[in-house]
Amino acid sequence: MSQPILRTERIRLVPLSAGHLEHLAELSADPEVMRYLAGVLTREQAAEELRKTLAYAGGGLGCWAGFVEAGFAGFWSLRPGESAGQAELGYRLHRRHWRKGFAKEGGRELLRHAFRDVGLDRVYARTAAANKGSQATMAAIGLRHVRDFVADPEYFSPGDDRHAVEYAIGREEWA
Repeated sequence: MSQPILRTERIRLVPLSAGHLEHLAELSADPEVMRYLAGVLTREQAAEELRKTLAYAGGGLGCWAGFVEAGFAGFWSLRPGESAGQAELGYRLHRRHWRKGFAKEGGRELLRHAFRDVGLDRVYARTAAANKGSQATMAAIGLRHVRDFVADPEYFSPGDDRHAVEYAIGREEWA
């Protein structure tokens, strides 16, 4: 299964491609957007992240660039999970699109795609324990808190608190 174009009421989600590098670089250069991630990325680091992201696309999984009224809003992803039948949901949005329901709207569409189109059994999402906004989005789309953990240092800036949380939902719960 190839990665389809997905649509919501307000967002057009297109498979991420090399042509989206400038969007990804701009988004990843914003310290507030990257606050709970590994920190601001240079253009070269964003290009490397894009290369790695494009490498896992397939079987209906991948990353989607989201456009709202023809403008780039951010991206949403379904990465292969730690075991078969699972995927990790992610999203990163421009600050100008925060608190407008776009993360939730795109996340719901990716859950629909994951369970109905791809046939996954479970979708999970992880974030820093301090990232209350992302946790609220996860809960709003139906994921529930399943565990607290200490994350691998590569996902945080040096010296950051590495406490993280995982939220998840199974196909049966979602239905």
